[in-house]
Amino acid sequence: MEAENQVVSQTQVQVAEKDQDNATVIDFKMVTFSLADRDYSLDIMHVKEIVKADRFTFVPNTLPFVRGVYNLRGEIIPILDLRIFFGIDVSGQKGKKLENIIILSVDDQKFGVIVDKIDKVVGIQKSTIQPPHPLFGDINVKYIDGVVEANKHLYVLLDITRIFSGKEALENVQRPKPTYIPPERNPKPVENKAAAESDAKAAVKAEEKKQSETDEKEFKFIVESLANYKKFYVTSVNESWVRHRFTEWKKAGKTQIQNDLEAEQFLTPFWSSCTGKWWTKEFAESVEKLLPDNSAKQIVVWNPGCGKGTESYSLACILHRRYPRSKIRVYAQDVDLLTVSNAAMMNIPAELADDWYSSYLTKKANGEYTFNQDIKDSIMFEYHDCKNTNALPMIDIVFARDILSLLDEASQNAVVTDFQEKLKGNGIAIIGENEAMPESFRFGENTVGALVAYNKD
Repeated sequence: MEAENQVVSQTQVQVAEKDQDNATVIDFKMVTFSLADRDYSLDIMHVKEIVKADRFTFVPNTLPFVRGVYNLRGEIIPILDLRIFFGIDVSGQKGKKLENIIILSVDDQKFGVIVDKIDKVVGIQKSTIQPPHPLFGDINVKYIDGVVEANKHLYVLLDITRIFSGKEALENVQRPKPTYIPPERNPKPVENKAAAESDAKAAVKAEEKKQSETDEKEFKFIVESLANYKKFYVTSVNESWVRHRFTEWKKAGKTQIQNDLEAEQFLTPFWSSCTGKWWTKEFAESVEKLLPDNSAKQIVVWNPGCGKGTESYSLACILHRRYPRSKIRVYAQDVDLLTVSNAAMMNIPAELADDWYSSYLTKKANGEYTFNQDIKDSIMFEYHDCKNTNALPMIDIVFARDILSLLDEASQNAVVTDFQEKLKGNGIAIIGENEAMPESFRFGENTVGALVAYNKD
């Protein structure tokens, strides 16, 4: 008889505070576990419960460490194997057995991670956590929050938010406001009309120059604030748009960005049409018109920054419509690990069945909709940072909207160089509607509405 799934509540995990004889104040609790005989821990604030299970529903076209999905009391959650994510060999583990799973919550998303053994809850003083050390070379140091010794064990404290959200902590640096010094007004006695007019013109020019210098200082402050709050880097890729937006910002009585919310408000008009949303029929048709003629047997597409996957699925539908006789292959990549892991399991809203997507959907037995197998098979969701080298084949289409603006200038140039090297002779690159290719690269342009296709000139 198959082992029944067993659920162990968090309160049943043994609390080891009593072992902390030397601790005067317990202000941090962590759940401890092991991977390949090494001790690890997680902040208990992210842990919802502990589960033992052996039955997962396989999901095709997902990352290797995604074991599938699991029904946790009616809630479907993804199950990720932390051992495979960290490159630990699990090939010797054969046969069905109950897996040890920690149910976590990060950014309001719930998922489970498989580990070798779950130990207990340990209470410590937060001040005893030491910085990570290079000796933990088997795991990228950026995923480690620190190391701590407790109960004669040395625990590696994992930064679960960094691992499964891919988001860098924002540096909320409050900078001093630029000081505006009004022009000096020391009128001199007027000797004659000509001299007075000359002095007036000189004063106007001096005031215009000073105002221009002040405007430039305020603009530089905007540039620094966007980088600090939103990791948005102003370069030749987007400077024209940022300066225009800065002019609008000043007309609204603002000269600075003082917090994350204001940075978000400043950038709201920047993002391209249908970003993070299902495409409208009009936008889908404009993308289709921009795609060049191509009789290749296979159309290869690179879609970095795919996010939750709405863009990738929409693009795949348009590619199938534009190139009905070709095999479509979309490499959809993102640095948000949890998001890209869930993309292949995305729920499809029923209203899409009445939209232009209808011919690419199929209805499941439970009445819900999903994309047909041709669309699903054409997309490969991957966890990858486009700043790093990848082994993609030659590309017909690069679809990378708004991604360049989230890279510093050196990274922008490196990624665009990658575009240029990987694009076939008749290939095109589509970037953000308010972005332009870096000035140092020579690309030809083809425009349809607000969309621009860049090609090798």
